[in-house]
Amino acid sequence: MSVSGQQVWVRRDVAAGAITLAGAMLLVATAGPAMFTAMRGFVPLDGTLAVSVILNVALVLFSWRLHVGLRQETGRRKAAEERIGQLTREDALTGLSNRQTFLEDTARLLRKNSKRGRKTALLLLDLDHFKTVNEVNSHAIGDATLQLTADRIEAAAPAGALAARLGADEFALLFTYEDGRPDLVDAVAERLVAELGQRLDIAGAMIHTGASIGLARSEAGCDTIEQLLRRADIAMYASKNAGRNRYHWFDESMERELNMRNAIESGMREGIPLGQFVPYYEQQIDLASGKLHGFEMLARWEHPTRGIIPPDIFIPIAEETGMIADLSMSVMRQAFEEAKNWDSSLTLSVNIAPSQLRDPWFAHKIVKLLVETGFPANRLEIEITESALAENMGVAQSVVGSLKNQGIRLALDDFGTGYSSLSNLRALPFDRVKIDRSFVTSLGSDAESTAVVNAITRLSDSLGLPVTAEGVETPEIEAKLKTLGCYQGQGWHFGKPMDVGQVRVLLAERNLLPVKHLAAPAGERIRELRKAG
Repeated sequence: MSVSGQQVWVRRDVAAGAITLAGAMLLVATAGPAMFTAMRGFVPLDGTLAVSVILNVALVLFSWRLHVGLRQETGRRKAAEERIGQLTREDALTGLSNRQTFLEDTARLLRKNSKRGRKTALLLLDLDHFKTVNEVNSHAIGDATLQLTADRIEAAAPAGALAARLGADEFALLFTYEDGRPDLVDAVAERLVAELGQRLDIAGAMIHTGASIGLARSEAGCDTIEQLLRRADIAMYASKNAGRNRYHWFDESMERELNMRNAIESGMREGIPLGQFVPYYEQQIDLASGKLHGFEMLARWEHPTRGIIPPDIFIPIAEETGMIADLSMSVMRQAFEEAKNWDSSLTLSVNIAPSQLRDPWFAHKIVKLLVETGFPANRLEIEITESALAENMGVAQSVVGSLKNQGIRLALDDFGTGYSSLSNLRALPFDRVKIDRSFVTSLGSDAESTAVVNAITRLSDSLGLPVTAEGVETPEIEAKLKTLGCYQGQGWHFGKPMDVGQVRVLLAERNLLPVKHLAAPAGERIRELRKAG
């Protein structure tokens, strides 16, 4: 109820009270003496006087009833106004303060603490995998999880702390702590990480979320709630990137990394349509004969000012932002256009991202690209990691089936690092197995790695699947792989990844590329080499 509304109801209440008082006074003034005289002499009241008395009594009763009704209505409206005020300040689900209230209250507390020279800490908490809780269970279970989280935050909060649900599954806790005692803040964060990281029984559903927490403290250059929230948010995402279910304090390096990441993302959005992302090629060698079998396509970013940027810098950001599909298709188009001119015995392997395997139209996009570029489907090998299969086996089976129907070959990449390698081999029609480089690079120096490579080779041989070993860095590793029965190998021992010009020279030297497809400088070099003998 607004202030003007309250004033109207107060005026009505006062008016009703005045009417009641006036009626009572009129009754006493007009009927009182006559009734007193009549009572003393036992004289009947005059008819007119009796009517006057009755009307005055009725007026008094009516006025009193109106007065009582107005007071009750005023009380109800006041209670409703208080409830509305409460709802505008609280989160309806958890009972914690909402974002607006939190911003207002924390701003006052920060100003107060600043004047007194006291330290303030902000804890920003985001539940891990909360979307999965809603999808797998129900929104009712999700709401119960949020309520339980709010209860645990309040239980862990120091005296005088301000707690809020900022939105969705994000919570905040701001409180004062003793100068020089950040361990008190650590204790709160550790308690929440430990409690929310446990498997929770909510209405019969076993929920496992965890919490990623970011911490920030008030200091010079960071003394407003907006600045604290920004720093705590950066620290919270550092916790998520570090593996989730943990906490981090904000430091300046995080902000620098964030700025760098944003610069990379912006550069990628501009660079993909400009063709700055190009294919590089890593040789795949037949270990028995030493002949070149084909290449694995790798992406590189030819930045106009920073030079060549390796994939471990931009691939994670591309996957996180959803740009990986456009980037991959752009680089594949360039590689298909180039590789169609190679000798027909050479294959091209392409590793796809997990998000691409979740796309039910992925196989259609690949086939369309093959038709547009003229690259033969039987020379293409799509590499799929075990982690990608684990995310959505149903869609993966559909996509893989469509690719196989077009004559495209499939390789199970990073074999041995997953939890269900054998079941993956049985579930999908793979044509090749690739042993993860983590086992190959330590081959010979680590007995466990040697045992794993030997087991994978024997298993694949029993299934009739050729094996490719990644990470062949030395002649000793190559020799060991031969004794174990691996068919192919790739790694820096056979040469570093090459750009298109270097590949053309290599293929021309081995008579695997017609000279007419060489760029002019490379073609002249090959002709000179051939003349020299």
